[in-house]
Amino acid sequence: MLQGRAVLLGISGGIAAYKSAELARLLIREGCSVQVIMTRSAKKFISPLTMHGLTGRPVYSSLFHDHYRAATAHIELAREPDLAIVAPATANILGKTAMGIADDLLSTVLMAIDLEKCPVILAPSMNVTMLENPAVRGNIHTLEARGFLVADPGRGDLACGEVGKGRMAEPLELLGLIKKRLLGGRDYEGVTVLISAGPTREALDPVRFLTNHSSGKMGYALAGAARDRGANVILVSGPTALEPPWGVRFLPVVTAEEMYKVIMDNLPGTDIIIKAAAVADYRPVEPSGQKIKKAGEMQLKLVRNPDILREISTRKTVQFLVGFAAETENLQENARRKMEEKKLDMIVANDLGQEGAGFNVDTNIVRLLYKDGSVEKIPLMSKIQLSHLILDRIRKHRGTETEK
Repeated sequence: MLQGRAVLLGISGGIAAYKSAELARLLIREGCSVQVIMTRSAKKFISPLTMHGLTGRPVYSSLFHDHYRAATAHIELAREPDLAIVAPATANILGKTAMGIADDLLSTVLMAIDLEKCPVILAPSMNVTMLENPAVRGNIHTLEARGFLVADPGRGDLACGEVGKGRMAEPLELLGLIKKRLLGGRDYEGVTVLISAGPTREALDPVRFLTNHSSGKMGYALAGAARDRGANVILVSGPTALEPPWGVRFLPVVTAEEMYKVIMDNLPGTDIIIKAAAVADYRPVEPSGQKIKKAGEMQLKLVRNPDILREISTRKTVQFLVGFAAETENLQENARRKMEEKKLDMIVANDLGQEGAGFNVDTNIVRLLYKDGSVEKIPLMSKIQLSHLILDRIRKHRGTETEK
């Protein structure tokens, strides 16, 4: 699919450098030519000979070399690729790129790349505490604001023995991002997409609230993917621990009633609505003004919250409406019923009982149900990959509806 495309692969000094060999192999298999630049530290983790053997091209690491055709080799390296990716991207290379420091070949080439002509993907990899350091977070935010695409690192066991966020995105996931950038990066240009994400909270008293396990990861991944493909994105989110994706219009809410109002206010002018939020179905009739003290059994009287998805279906005109269904039994039957009752064009259904699916994980396993009655089973994949797949399907089926 990437036949004839040129990719610059920068490797900096992190333990995840071994994954770069697999990424290079995948790119070569897709038909790319891959030019590798390694930092001095990267060569401590993986041999330049390995990368030379995989790519069939010389591996560069120095600003000055007798074999360079000209003293401006860094400019030539910056002009050749259709896309550049730094994987892994350490805190050091992120900081240098954000601050405009060019003191080795990789950082100098990154300074010489025109982002309008050559998109750059950065794949951070580091200890969780380093990743959460305000300086690193600030550098990432700066780079994103300038147009760099940052591949969100995953959570799990880290090389240092700690557990948390900081694992470099997997090579297959990075390949997916590269394909989207090179093959169909702006297919949502001029389209306004309204996405809801996360849980809602319904106050029981000033201390406690009713909510659910939604982390917002699926909705935020969809927002980032739609933004990367050129969409004008409105993200309405309940409380989460996630940072809002840059470049989207972010509208935070807390309760179901707040989410209802904000979504309805922003419904006019939208082209696609993706309702990924897990909205609380009920709220306390009368929340207590004071903290409720323990005193034996307690009865809690609840009232229904607004059915946002149903209300959207009654108000929408030409918008393409997508819902989500998280089920613990009779997945397809329950999802189909929800789709028909709420007049959805498409629904994303996932079985919470499957490992790797549902809340608080970076992956998902779903079935996509369409209005024409067809069903598509999607295997385990990252939520970023799934987001792009969902956007692919929306584009296809929305085009069919428009033709009708």
